[in-house]
Amino acid sequence: MFNFNRARNTNKIVNTRNIIIFISLIIIVTLSTIFIFNNKTEKNHNMKKDTSAKRKSIKKTIMNKRESSVPKQNAKFVPGEVAPWNIKRTDGKKMAYLTFDDGPSVNTTAILQILDQNKIKANFFILGSQAVLLPNLVKKESDDGQIIGNHTYSHQLNYEEGPNNFVNDLDKCDGILKSILGQKYNSELVRFPGGSFGENRRSFREAATKAGYRYLDWNDETNDSHSFDPTVPYLLEQLRINTVGKSVVVILMHDAGAKKNTVLALQQVIDYLKSQGFSFDVIK
Repeated sequence: MFNFNRARNTNKIVNTRNIIIFISLIIIVTLSTIFIFNNKTEKNHNMKKDTSAKRKSIKKTIMNKRESSVPKQNAKFVPGEVAPWNIKRTDGKKMAYLTFDDGPSVNTTAILQILDQNKIKANFFILGSQAVLLPNLVKKESDDGQIIGNHTYSHQLNYEEGPNNFVNDLDKCDGILKSILGQKYNSELVRFPGGSFGENRRSFREAATKAGYRYLDWNDETNDSHSFDPTVPYLLEQLRINTVGKSVVVILMHDAGAKKNTVLALQQVIDYLKSQGFSFDVIK
């Protein structure tokens, strides 16, 4: 005979067991979901940290490369062209380099006085033939902290002497400057008479570089070589025209005996450059 009560008890047990199994499954699924979610969140967090670290590393590398585009003070000098206007500055400064060719002369002392009053140093490219005549002025320039450079001995503008003789002329001036200044003069910085510009002077540039010299041209000037002694207003107007749109300027002027107006214009040259936000430095 069928035992109804026993069957009911059996069903209760089965139902209770099923409920327990069901609840257990829910708990397992819930815990698994929480575990997976936490792992994913932690992984995303770590990925973000890694990405952030990589970005910082890349940014630092880029900044280092940019900073390295401006030569360090102690960088080893390399023979060849020196062109500061081609170096991208990363400090935002506008920089002016004053340079004087053809000295020393009767104007040298006055130029030095103006520079000293303004606490500015400049580059003086010396003619060997003038240095022999006025060695004490070369010494004074050096003692004042000005940078002495080589402008050849004889200032041959036609370049008909050929590359080898040109280098010999540089060497002659170099020897004279060393005899006057001794160990104070160890520069290989030169300026070609009339500049190194143009295809016809390529072989001269190559010869000077091979001989270990560095050469500096200019990208700005007062054009004081336009005539015997151009007027001060003309010099200042030429400076304004040639300075427009530039953040680095190497300015050509002359320390020749005839250039009285260059001396008279110098303070105004300095004042104008300051008004345009320029600081001053030298090429070593």
